[in-house]
Amino acid sequence: MFPTVTRTDLLEIIRSGENSGVELKRDDLTSDQLARELVAFLNFEGGMVLLGVEDDGRISGLTRRDIEEWVMTACRDKIRPAIIPFFEIVRDVEGKDIAVVRVPRGLDVQSLWHHNWNTYFIRVGSQTREPSPEELGRLFQQRGIFRAELRPISGATYDDLDFRRLKDYFVRLRRQDAVPSDNDRAGWETLLLNTEIVVEDGVSLAGLLLFGRNPNRFLPQAGVDAVAFPDETKDYAARERATIRGPMAPLLNANGDLVEAGLIEQAFDFVRRNTGTSAVLRDGVRREDVPVYPADAVREAIVNAVIHRDYLLGATDIEVAIFNDRLEVVSPGRLPNGITIERMRTGCRAARNQLIKDVMRDYGYVEHMGLGVPRKIVQGMRRHNNTDPDLLLEGERFTVRLLASQRQNSSESKE
Repeated sequence: MFPTVTRTDLLEIIRSGENSGVELKRDDLTSDQLARELVAFLNFEGGMVLLGVEDDGRISGLTRRDIEEWVMTACRDKIRPAIIPFFEIVRDVEGKDIAVVRVPRGLDVQSLWHHNWNTYFIRVGSQTREPSPEELGRLFQQRGIFRAELRPISGATYDDLDFRRLKDYFVRLRRQDAVPSDNDRAGWETLLLNTEIVVEDGVSLAGLLLFGRNPNRFLPQAGVDAVAFPDETKDYAARERATIRGPMAPLLNANGDLVEAGLIEQAFDFVRRNTGTSAVLRDGVRREDVPVYPADAVREAIVNAVIHRDYLLGATDIEVAIFNDRLEVVSPGRLPNGITIERMRTGCRAARNQLIKDVMRDYGYVEHMGLGVPRKIVQGMRRHNNTDPDLLLEGERFTVRLLASQRQNSSESKE
């Protein structure tokens, strides 16, 4: 339920002008024009249309006598799926009435139904626009309607999968009773189809990310850019830079020993060799060297970024940035399926890439209870150095920021 808008609040909103959540309109617009603006808000983070206000903020007031019925009819007839907005009239604003039509973030992907045709719209700043195919795909993915991880990757074939890793996964981890032989192509096709590593039209995005020989050949964004800076700001003079590539899944032998590192191990090793230890006093007398960051918190931040990032966002890698006073792990994409930072801190679970999450859980990277963020990151940092990690959502970037206990010892920053 939206709170009632007071005249004072409304005047301040109008003075601030149009933005990502506010649209100003005269009330002589058509029903499809109103629906268009509401659809854009529904497909973003919600918003309001103020009827009876000029684009420049001048209050013209309401002229329609049936304004509420007209608004409700437009929302029922012109928006798919149909909605019921929150509606109110704020009277006597500078001597005139204004209608406020508000909608929350939609649970579905909404469209304008006009001339027997569905058209999608999104809010981009103060503008309402049609989304690009990539933006529309991400929108369906964010609402949990479309699973991008099952999209077939054009050009990728069985030969692009690492069958050493696949055999290790099915034999050692899943303990399959009957794993096909190396020459049994039909058997492998059936097994991989049933597990969605491949789909009818080719290798799935998840299958290539998990078990591909060279995922970046087809998915340039499927990697980690890591950099260690000497101070608190970004600088060209980095201590080390690395472009980390390869499949997510590690390759292990029959005893479970690491043979080839996966993406997570490579990124974690970069952090480990560029952070070292800090000296602390225990009980006021004992000197003890401890890691600058707890290993579980670092690994969990990297795991979450790799598993949950939005792989429909091209041309942008996961970022791992080490500064003298903090560590930042940046994952491309908004939070999936209605998750908020507050809900994440309490352990609420919602996976954008469910298959990837399930496979990485088999490898032991993911907690079955889904409490990695509250237990390993939040509580882990509090136990380690009594700091609260920052969880930040800025546009299409989600950042986990861990604060260092103190400045790390320069003589111990490399192992």
